[in-house]
Amino acid sequence: MNPKSKGWLKEYLNFREKLLLQITAEGHEAAHPDFSLYQILQPTGLMYGQPVTPLEFSEAATWSTKDRLKVLLAESLVSSSLLFQDTSAKSPGQLPLVLRQTLEQINQYYQEVFPELAASGRTFFGRKKDILELSEEIFERRIEKLDLKAAFWVRFFHSSLLFLDVFMFGQWSHTQTNKMVSDFFGYQREELRTAVVRVMAIAAHANRKVEFEERKLMEYFLQSAGLSAEQKKRCREIFEQGMAVEDLALPTGNSWLLKKYFLEIAILTFWSDKRVEDRELDLLHRLAVALDLHRDDVENSLLAVEGFVLEHWSELDTLQDKKSFEEVSEQFIQRMAAIASKNRTKLLSEVRARNELMALLKRARSTELDSEDKEELRNLLVEVLRHVPTLVMISLPHHFLTLPILMQILPKNFMADVLSEAA
Repeated sequence: MNPKSKGWLKEYLNFREKLLLQITAEGHEAAHPDFSLYQILQPTGLMYGQPVTPLEFSEAATWSTKDRLKVLLAESLVSSSLLFQDTSAKSPGQLPLVLRQTLEQINQYYQEVFPELAASGRTFFGRKKDILELSEEIFERRIEKLDLKAAFWVRFFHSSLLFLDVFMFGQWSHTQTNKMVSDFFGYQREELRTAVVRVMAIAAHANRKVEFEERKLMEYFLQSAGLSAEQKKRCREIFEQGMAVEDLALPTGNSWLLKKYFLEIAILTFWSDKRVEDRELDLLHRLAVALDLHRDDVENSLLAVEGFVLEHWSELDTLQDKKSFEEVSEQFIQRMAAIASKNRTKLLSEVRARNELMALLKRARSTELDSEDKEELRNLLVEVLRHVPTLVMISLPHHFLTLPILMQILPKNFMADVLSEAA
């Protein structure tokens, strides 16, 4: 599949048939679709403005950032529709009709809420375009609006705003379409961007001093958000003056997913000045209370963001230094170790259930493993960690989790316990 070529969307949908069938079932069975959509979005990097997780296409490594974002945007919107709507495909034969209806809905959403992206329904010669063709055009136009050649944080804000596209689409799809509804979502589009500024203002003022890096981060966001000159002026005033958590008034409604997005934007703002202080952590917990999030949501979001920062450290080197890398590493390892200790029984069970992993561990007890076996052992242990309930929804920093670090994360005497029972 080549996202630069016409017809890529059909190839993508055919390739993802099994996943999309699974999502249609999840949409009707999951306790809360927000959780399922977060589980799909967070590992892709879309919330963080980076398409970081390799897609399951053999040629995906050769795709440009633009092409990866285009495919991820399509996958995220289609997944959102399948999870939140009363549509299901019980068999592969029913899936094409469900997906056609989904794409028609996505096209209508962009044409009404993002009229600047609207594509003509006919070609220059008057031929009516197929829904797949129209969808490819709209995805292409949406990604063309992003500045993907700029510095990391500019790209981050440009691309992370795609998450708001996906969130609003989920909200919009529940409504009866008319001009009043379209105008409301056009207004909400601006309100959500301004809400990001309010969250950043609270985070930046947490230590009672706006750092240079935080102010620069704010300017990056304003370059990305597509706000009017008047809105930019108001956002700068909010950022300079600061804002109390109690005055936040975010347009979250009951959306856990949007609340998590705001929480993780605050965490990323803390990272921008190379450290997270105790006062900032305290504010983070107060923000979670204001958002009506559970304390576990804070811990999970810290893990999610720390893992993202560690996995993509080379892209952050203009804002981070060696000392702060060590600090983030230590914090992440401590959080992971606490979770591993709490889930010791679960981890023991997962390891013992994997014959290949057990064989490697037994061999390592009597002989030095070669580099290939060590890499296989590392991959298998990371896979075991992914089965811990707390870690199911977030993307672990695979490259950061070397064997020595995994040994720090796993509970004390864990390997000895695994092997003693297996003996």
